[in-house]
Amino acid sequence: MSIQDAGGASELATLPGHDAGEPVEAAKVIQGRSPWRLAYERLRRDRAAVVSAAVILIIVACAIGAPVFAAITGHGVNEQFRHNGLSVEGFPVAPGSHFLLGTDDQGRDLLVRIAYGARPSLLVGVVTSAITVTFGAIMGLMAGYFGRVVDTVISRIIDVTLSIPFLLFAVALAAVSGGGSLWLVIVVLSIFGWSSVARIVRGQVFSIREREYIEAARSLGASPWRIMFIDIVPNVIAQVIVYASLLIPLSIVAEATLSYLTIGVQPPTADWGAMIASSQAVYTVAWWDLVFPGVALLITTLAFNIFGDGVRDAFDPRADRLFV
Repeated sequence: MSIQDAGGASELATLPGHDAGEPVEAAKVIQGRSPWRLAYERLRRDRAAVVSAAVILIIVACAIGAPVFAAITGHGVNEQFRHNGLSVEGFPVAPGSHFLLGTDDQGRDLLVRIAYGARPSLLVGVVTSAITVTFGAIMGLMAGYFGRVVDTVISRIIDVTLSIPFLLFAVALAAVSGGGSLWLVIVVLSIFGWSSVARIVRGQVFSIREREYIEAARSLGASPWRIMFIDIVPNVIAQVIVYASLLIPLSIVAEATLSYLTIGVQPPTADWGAMIASSQAVYTVAWWDLVFPGVALLITTLAFNIFGDGVRDAFDPRADRLFV
């Protein structure tokens, strides 16, 4: 390898397969890659994560394009078809050419309602994860960096939050507020979700705050808030992103559970949990009324879980062995 120092000339190298006298720029030989670039390349080589990401995009497209399903079929999301949507005995109609996935117990098109039902589930999953991760990360940063009294107070709040059954709290809150709603679900899940994020971030900050570059920032007069958000946050953001990707499916399942218990999204709004609950009266004669909403919920949570596992492996420096 030869190096030309004068005038800032390019660094040269000799590569196998090239003539000895043929110079090759060293910048083309060695390319530095950031941890984010490495994580992206690992994630891109993970076939399961790529497939699950494609499934998630399809589900999001179906939720956004739910009115398209209604327009194509000519069936409104809450439109009841008493004459051709129910049998003579009053039971839902099986899947066919007119109703591709059949109808529910009210004679409504199940396909259209499943497409609309993806909206509250995705909304709760994304909004709840954003709130819990943001608030939990801030509380964890404060507890881990300041320590002492601040850490004691925040840690006790975390312990109390984790000790309260969120289902009982949701039932009580719904009774006090006069009924369930989508925003009640978001509030309940956010109240009980941030504590786990705060505990994880707190432990990471404890191990980071005594490192040399943090001591150097303190000696230069940097404020605690600057150190936390400029020097510490970039070192914990990967763990936060991984936890957020795994928190979305948990929030979706929790939302469906609350709606199933009639303290979440209220009828006639289409929701997978509420649809599964309403199918209990007719599932013995109309299996599709239970199976199709359940399969939609299963596919969504499974896709998010697999993608979350892929994100976790992508940010793990030891994960290279998985994708060779």
